[in-house]
Amino acid sequence: MIRKYDEKEIPTLMDIWEKASTIAHPFLNSEFTQLVKKAMKETYLPNSETWVYVESNEVIGFISMMENEIGGLFVTPKHHSKGIGTSLVNHVNQLHEELEVEVFEQNKIGKPFYEKYGFTTMKSYIHEGSKEKVIRMKKL
Repeated sequence: MIRKYDEKEIPTLMDIWEKASTIAHPFLNSEFTQLVKKAMKETYLPNSETWVYVESNEVIGFISMMENEIGGLFVTPKHHSKGIGTSLVNHVNQLHEELEVEVFEQNKIGKPFYEKYGFTTMKSYIHEGSKEKVIRMKKL
């Protein structure tokens, strides 16, 4: 089931983010990761439209939207490759005519996922905070 998140679930979402992010972003240094973690908890989650995927009364994934941009899509690693990310993107795709996302080029989970889903590259740039190449993608 997909539903809007409840503010009380932020600790659960942060746990999912941390586990999934560690696997997807092993190339990021811990200092940068800690800054992102703080921003996720204090800024991004409270100010985005976030949907959670619930199975057996447990939140196992989420997607956060800022207008038509996917600000974050994370699934508990033990539930990867089970269609949960696809279900979450399908859900927000029904709410927006087009979707955009930014993904680190080295993200060996996210980048192939978005390409498989039909996102195409618009541009790339070097992210100032991480010094890593980021790809901006769009799905019409």
